[in-house]
Amino acid sequence: MEFLDSLILGKPLWMWALFLALVLALLVFDLGVLHRKAREIGVAESLWMSSFYIAIGLLFGAWVWYSLGAQSGTEFLTGFIVEKTLAIDNVFVISLIFTYFAIPAIYQHRVLFWGILGVIVLRAIMIGLGAALVTEFAWLLYVFALFLVATGVRMLMLGDKRPDIERNPVLRLLRRNLRITPDLHGKRFFLRQPDPETGRLAIWVTPLFLALVLVEIVDLVFAVDSIPAIFAITTDPFVVYTSNIFAILGLRALYFALAAIIGRFHYLKPALALVLIFIGGKIFIADLMGWEKFPPAISLGVSLALLAGGIVYSLYRTQVAPPRIGSERLDGAQEGHDQHQEPQRAGRGAGP
Repeated sequence: MEFLDSLILGKPLWMWALFLALVLALLVFDLGVLHRKAREIGVAESLWMSSFYIAIGLLFGAWVWYSLGAQSGTEFLTGFIVEKTLAIDNVFVISLIFTYFAIPAIYQHRVLFWGILGVIVLRAIMIGLGAALVTEFAWLLYVFALFLVATGVRMLMLGDKRPDIERNPVLRLLRRNLRITPDLHGKRFFLRQPDPETGRLAIWVTPLFLALVLVEIVDLVFAVDSIPAIFAITTDPFVVYTSNIFAILGLRALYFALAAIIGRFHYLKPALALVLIFIGGKIFIADLMGWEKFPPAISLGVSLALLAGGIVYSLYRTQVAPPRIGSERLDGAQEGHDQHQEPQRAGRGAGP
């Protein structure tokens, strides 16, 4: 069994195997036991499941602390918190996607569940590539740092700009090249039915599949911001990847509760922007102070303070004023959905 001690990205194979086995067990438990049948997930169940995933993530972090030391444990916790909070911004975009395609609540968990499988693979590729590049070219950390600062400044300047799903280039590409049914067909992503041009049976995709693809694209775009943030905290690929995946697992469970109240967290985005600026800036601060590394405990404390401040201030302001994210945005998304039906019928992606 010596092969289990062989190193992969700096950690023994058995550590990676333990982590992947735990994630696989959680996914099987989620789909095979808790959500075997398609059903709507309520706020209470969403909160319970999220608490469960957070507890599992924190227990894994405690094991990292015990096995790899206090520094790795603190870096895991910082990465876990930053990743989870950054990902909250995705909830609004995902809710727009579901509204645009008129995906009923009963099928939304199915999209999120299968989406997480793509996340696990894509994050592994991106983090593995990033770790290899940082190991070979240490100066890339400074590029990541500048990118984070620029991203934070951009977030502060743009505010709550809503994405235009109708003009998404990936969606346009799919419509040009796939046969798309105009309506949902239950929980199915694909089905076989006659092609009106040839009369032969052909494979069609449903709007549920389009929603899945766009959710994956949203995560891919989000990863471009979040992965440099974690690498600015630690360059240990094991800590980076495990904290990423545990944070995302819990957030998908929390989606159904967050989607109902996301409008109350208007000031979270400026707090996230400040966190990105701080995480990017601390690399340069460490150099100026002559430190080998910015103290992980201080990094964790500052990140928590900024995020908590954004959440508390958001809740305070929305008690005395209506949330900035109102019905007009969802109405706009619904209009987008109504507009997207007609092009679907006009092109190759038309239903029978």
